[in-house]
Parts: sequence; structure tokens; C-alpha cells
Amino acid sequence: MTDKEWMEQALLLAKEAADEGEVPVGAIVVKDGKIISTGRNRRETAHNALAHAEIEALNGACVALGGWRLSGCTLYVTLEPCPMCAGAIINSRVDRVVYGADDPKAGSCGSLTNLFAVPYNHSPMVERGVLEENCAAVLRDFFKNLRKKNQNGKELSKK
Repeated sequence: MTDKEWMEQALLLAKEAADEGEVPVGAIVVKDGKIISTGRNRRETAHNALAHAEIEALNGACVALGGWRLSGCTLYVTLEPCPMCAGAIINSRVDRVVYGADDPKAGSCGSLTNLFAVPYNHSPMVERGVLEENCAAVLRDFFKNLRKKNQNGKELSKK
């Protein structure tokens, strides 16, 4: 499969997150041409600041492979990873990160800062902008609908 085809899988997870009222971010971990783990944003439903799509996907990959080293893996994620997720990527030794939309507010792979450029003991290869418009549109639509609900006098869910 191509990077675009893998990113389409991550986009399906982002849409699932949006359907549950979560910020729509989806992630998959691929090794040897197979998805070994998936994740999506669940911060609201899990009541947990750590419940990012990337963390969920990386955790599942560690379980699937039976260890914390994710060498040979590629992480596909619809939104540029934040500092926490970039740190987890570095520490898990993921070989490659492919993401869709830049995150100018928290992106840590080149938009706001680039933690992968710091001379840590590992630095993954990064491919940015894969299906960028599709990934950005899911986020834009989610926040547009959230603002519309807010303007109609409905209170935001505090799950």
C-alpha cells in the first residue's frame, strides 16, 4: 500500500473520534506492510490527557510486538504530533512518521518546533503533508460544527 492509502485508514479513525465528540485525530502503526495497531483521540471519553491517537497506537504496537522498541515501524497520523507524542515516538524508536495536517499550535515535527532535530539518541524520518487537505478538513469541520453548537446555545459536553 502507499502512504496515501495508509493515511486513509488513519482518517477513518479520525472520523470515528469526531463522531464521539473527540478532536478528530487518528493513527496507525504499520510494520512489514501490515497494520499492527491503531489509535484515535480519546481524551474526552477517557478523561485522560495522555489519550492521544499516537500514544494509543504506539502502546498497542508495543503490546503486539512484545516490546518497547518499534524499529521497522511507520506511524501514520492525521495531525502533526505534539511534544508528548513526539517524545514517545523518539523513545519507542519508530523509524518513520507520516502525518497529514500541520499543527501550528502544538506541532513538534517542524511547525512550531522540531523535537526530531534535537540530538536525542533517535530521530525518525518524517514525511509531512500526506492527504493534508483531507486531514485538515476533518479538523476544520469538527471545530466549525462545535462552534455552531455553541452559538445555538447548547452547552459543550464536559465528558
